[in-house]
Amino acid sequence: MGKDIATALRPAFALTILFALLLGLAYPLALTGIGQLIFPNQAGGSLIEENGKVIGSSVAGQAFTSERYFHTRPSAAGKGYDGLASSGSNLGPTSQALVDRVKTDVETRRGEGISGDLPADLVTASGSGLDPDISPEAALTQVPRVARVRGLTEDNVRALVERSIERPFLGFLGENRVNVLALNRQLDQLGANKPE
Repeated sequence: MGKDIATALRPAFALTILFALLLGLAYPLALTGIGQLIFPNQAGGSLIEENGKVIGSSVAGQAFTSERYFHTRPSAAGKGYDGLASSGSNLGPTSQALVDRVKTDVETRRGEGISGDLPADLVTASGSGLDPDISPEAALTQVPRVARVRGLTEDNVRALVERSIERPFLGFLGENRVNVLALNRQLDQLGANKPE
């Protein structure tokens, strides 16, 4: 009896070890190597460097709090744009915590001088909490503040936003969007009221 069990278990253990090595080690290493070879920038996190220093990623959002910059949407990831805690808040429409957070974000935006209707993405977090993009409407509502703080004309800043709008893939997959890091980098290149 004991010999029959050992005989039956030996192939099960061998296959478990074989598939663990194959699917848990060899396959991920092969895909990582192929990704690094074919898409080195994307596989490395789509990092953006300036003067030899990494300043962000084109696919992961980061918080911009200075009045001189366009602000991103709120983040529910950890303490805000924490890549190690990427997730939504999982708060539903009846959650008082969500209502309170949105009220705080609305007050913050009003304090920045934004009046009228607020685009939803300025006061609600994305599903991942790391969205690098905002809607063109969200960017355009921030134009007066950014222009005033930087000493630029609203027309120049508005034109910059309009040039920064990324269209849907193939014309219909996705929505119009503005990458906030790319927009803020272009804004710095305008040269007015440069940071100290």
